[in-house]
Amino acid sequence: MSLGAPKPAVLAAYDLTTPQDVFALRRIGQSAAKALGMDRQDQVRIATALSELGRDRLGCRGLTVSFALPPGPERVLAVVFGWTGGAAKAAPDLEPASRLLHRVRHETGGGRERIVAEHPLPTSWVDSTDARRGIVDALRRHTSPTLADDLREQTRDLITALEETRAQREEMRRLNEELEETNRGVLALYTELSQELEETNSGVVALHAELEEKSARLRETSEAKTRFWRNISHELRTPVNAVVALTRLLLAPGSAPLTDEQRRQLSLIDASGQSLLSLVGDLLDVAKAEAGQLEINAAPTDLRALLAQLGAVMRNTGASDVALLMPEPSALPVAVTDEALLTRILRNLLSNALKFTEKGEVSLEFRVDAPWMAFTVTDTGVGIPEDELPKVFEEFYQVRGPLQRAHRGTGLGLPYARTLTELLGGTLRLSSTPGAGTRVEVELPFTPVRPTSAPGAPENTP
Repeated sequence: MSLGAPKPAVLAAYDLTTPQDVFALRRIGQSAAKALGMDRQDQVRIATALSELGRDRLGCRGLTVSFALPPGPERVLAVVFGWTGGAAKAAPDLEPASRLLHRVRHETGGGRERIVAEHPLPTSWVDSTDARRGIVDALRRHTSPTLADDLREQTRDLITALEETRAQREEMRRLNEELEETNRGVLALYTELSQELEETNSGVVALHAELEEKSARLRETSEAKTRFWRNISHELRTPVNAVVALTRLLLAPGSAPLTDEQRRQLSLIDASGQSLLSLVGDLLDVAKAEAGQLEINAAPTDLRALLAQLGAVMRNTGASDVALLMPEPSALPVAVTDEALLTRILRNLLSNALKFTEKGEVSLEFRVDAPWMAFTVTDTGVGIPEDELPKVFEEFYQVRGPLQRAHRGTGLGLPYARTLTELLGGTLRLSSTPGAGTRVEVELPFTPVRPTSAPGAPENTP
């Protein structure tokens, strides 16, 4: 093998003319790979691939081989076989070398053909003048070997490869044993988890059935309570109406004369009958609301007239030292809502506030924050303890205290007001501090009504 003059960027170039040159090329390729810091397997791959390519192209005119480290972002060792084109040999067989190296390609042009074989450099390789000189020395170190030398070298490479293969096979066997052990553990864990999941599912199914049974019982109980309220309310309303009507007949101006004591007692009967009738009406409405039978009759409602009438009725129901403050009539619009239900909500809230306020004031405020309108009732009464707040919306629950004993009620006011508020699509919120009063805010949807002009009245123009 004769050493040719290398071109720039080429480390070394050789002529390939005899089988001994191909034998030498194998050793040269292995030495170059070793000098570049490649591992043993890459050294064998490069040596074997170059030997196959050289043997395949041996006999071509002007066959040469060169080693280079081409510049560029991809750091590779490039080995180029070049020869003069012609029909002396068939097209090169690149498949064996392609299985061993990173990239192998066949190029033609300028009257010559080339095979370019490339393999990546190790990451530890540092390009420098001294490093390149070491590779050149490794490339020049070899003389043309004999066939026996090449066979002995190939035998040594084969033995080394076999030893590495045996070590890899042993490592693979060990890894397979570990994998089988892991698989057995995973299978045992899966079986255990499956059993636990099955037991959990059985418990969930049983719990679900129990919950369904209890839910059905609760629905039946609620329906029975609603039927009881509705029936008892109807049964009570008839005799109470009779008591109220007869009392009013006795108190009418055209009735027989009564003594002052008789008139006073009849007035007490009339007031008690009115209270009982109102309570029966509330009970019936609560029953209808729970049964979903309370109808909402939304219509344009003049809030000025509604609150004026409500203020007149409620003003004399509280203590003499308590002032009832109502909103300014000019701030009250006409809105679409159920006038009867809104009146009951506000009447219950004002009645509660006046009942449990000994002195100070009870105020009703109104504001619009589209698309909502809010009615806020505040008082300076005794307030509600913090631990009692979650219970005040329970039906028939009453907060304990001296004023509560003096003004006994049914405990339906707040639950009834909240139920009606939710039916109208709103919310009711309550906050209170013992000794500092209570604040209740009712927020309802606000749909304003444009005032209509009287017939024949001129229209406003901008």
